[in-house]
Amino acid sequence: MALEYPLANNISAHEIRNSYRLRREQAEAAEAAEAAANGEEPSGQPANGDNETQDEEDEEAAQAESSAMAAERSRKRKRDQDEAIAKIKKGKVNKKKAAKKKKAGSDEGSDFEMADMYKKAKPLPGQLENCEICEKRFTVTAYSKAGPDGGLLCTPCGKEMTKEAKANEKASKPVIRKARRKIESNRLDGFTSRGSKTLQQLCIEKLAKHSEDIDEFGEMPEAIMNRLSEIFGKKRAMNSTTFKLFLQPDLDKLAIHEAAYLETEDFDQIFAVIPSIKKLSLRNCCQFKDSNMEYMTEKAKSLVELELRGANLVSNDHWINFFITRGGELKTLKLEWLDAAFDDQAVEALSTFCVNLERLKLERCKQLTVNSIDAIARLENLEHLTLKFCHEVPRERLVNLISQVGANLRTLCLENFLDNVNEPTDDVLDAIHNTCHYLSKFRFSDSNECSDAGYVNLFTEWDNPPLSSIDVSSTRDLDNTSPEGPEDFPIGLASAGFKALMAHSGSKIEYLDVASCRHIDHETFANVFDGAKQYPFLREINMSFCPVVDTQIVAAIFRSCPRVKKVVTFGCFEVQDVVVPRGIVLIGAPKAHDAIEQFGDTVMDFQRELQKEMGRVVPGVFFGVLRHGLPWMGEKATMRA
Repeated sequence: MALEYPLANNISAHEIRNSYRLRREQAEAAEAAEAAANGEEPSGQPANGDNETQDEEDEEAAQAESSAMAAERSRKRKRDQDEAIAKIKKGKVNKKKAAKKKKAGSDEGSDFEMADMYKKAKPLPGQLENCEICEKRFTVTAYSKAGPDGGLLCTPCGKEMTKEAKANEKASKPVIRKARRKIESNRLDGFTSRGSKTLQQLCIEKLAKHSEDIDEFGEMPEAIMNRLSEIFGKKRAMNSTTFKLFLQPDLDKLAIHEAAYLETEDFDQIFAVIPSIKKLSLRNCCQFKDSNMEYMTEKAKSLVELELRGANLVSNDHWINFFITRGGELKTLKLEWLDAAFDDQAVEALSTFCVNLERLKLERCKQLTVNSIDAIARLENLEHLTLKFCHEVPRERLVNLISQVGANLRTLCLENFLDNVNEPTDDVLDAIHNTCHYLSKFRFSDSNECSDAGYVNLFTEWDNPPLSSIDVSSTRDLDNTSPEGPEDFPIGLASAGFKALMAHSGSKIEYLDVASCRHIDHETFANVFDGAKQYPFLREINMSFCPVVDTQIVAAIFRSCPRVKKVVTFGCFEVQDVVVPRGIVLIGAPKAHDAIEQFGDTVMDFQRELQKEMGRVVPGVFFGVLRHGLPWMGEKATMRA
């Protein structure tokens, strides 16, 4: 490509070089002749070296000139080549378009092609043009907008057209119903109310919406204040400003469900404004420090219930000092998510000075070890005990704890208690069977310690009233290489244990969680929920990740549990096409295209019978009466609502 330009213009490098040499020789000869005539030594002799130096300089100048010319010719050739390639590509595109239009055989296509051929080219940037809309003269720029008829628009008209385009685009988008997301969130939380909202609920939502504009709440019941605190926490609206709305001197209970945005000084205001506070609950109180603990120890002389979550900035010494000073009056203590402090020494002080403690909840406190189990066993007045340790606890220590405090317990919740050193046994369940006789709530979850035979022994001839709340979820073998566990010795709650559980507590049970109890077979579920056996108080059941649960089991639950409100079936892939009765929410649809929750609108026959017994007429019957008229049998028909 570098030789095309010289050849095309009859330029020869050989001729240029010979011409240059000839001119130089002629100049040297003329200079020598002049020097000879004047009797001087010719300057071209190599005696002085001037001629040689001059030749070198001339040759370098010629080479530089030739290089510059070659570079300029190369750049020009490159531009011409790029323009030619662009024209060729554009021509190919136009030919393809023309071929398509010709192939279609449309007269309209040829008309458009003819119109494009005689169409006036758009002005280039810097030229003047009239605006298509307002017809004002303006200077065209690279940012000038195109008008609806192909012309150009001035800057003001272009901005207006852009606004209209954005408005039309926004209007064409589907409207996202924020209310639906809120409704689904409430339903997943267990709120499945239907119909219009109550006046109280509307007022609470209005207050939460305009939280920054409220000066004070005034006198409100404790339940409404607690509900407002929940909504403020959910909306992340609980800050140093809105927090003061909940501080009222005449209150004796305060619950802040989201204290993550509060400062250290805000916690001191609680005890300054409400010195007679008796019950305090602070969740996610990450800025609650030693100074706040000292102030609470000094001012809160009537405190009997304390719940703190995430108070990791309180040192161990201040916990011990608090128990020494105020432990005698303390009856309830709930602590969760404590990582840096609150170790075995604090629990030892707790068991020594909090002798009147009735309710104790310690979950996810990472500094607690086996020694804390022995200290808790000395609390003789405990009635409600909830423990979840992060370290392994030997089985004999846990058995000793239950033997010491189990006789008076009403609530027993043990989560994630594992003993990987010793072989699994049923000693813990045997201790509960022999010691606990007043339990109403029982949780023994996330464990692979006990067998199905242990659960059968626990619920068979147990001298304990029927339980109202049972959680035995995730009680299964944790060996990934053998997830089914030993066939002759099933780990966790299985079919026989589930039958014994429902036979013991089915008459009073309200909440049941058997999630991940994979050893309960389909026949057992069908026998327990057969429609004939009734569980009149069961309101919520969780059967997630029980693979045998199918549509038949879920439908049977609807008939056996007339007051059920919530059924959870995550991971139950055999549950399909269920007709959900009215007022019940089914959560955990297995298909991706289905909704997570399904809400019933169908009124079943058993619901009609139940509501007739309660003195109510269901909507289906009422609308049927309106459609077909009141039956007349010689006596006046009445309807009770």
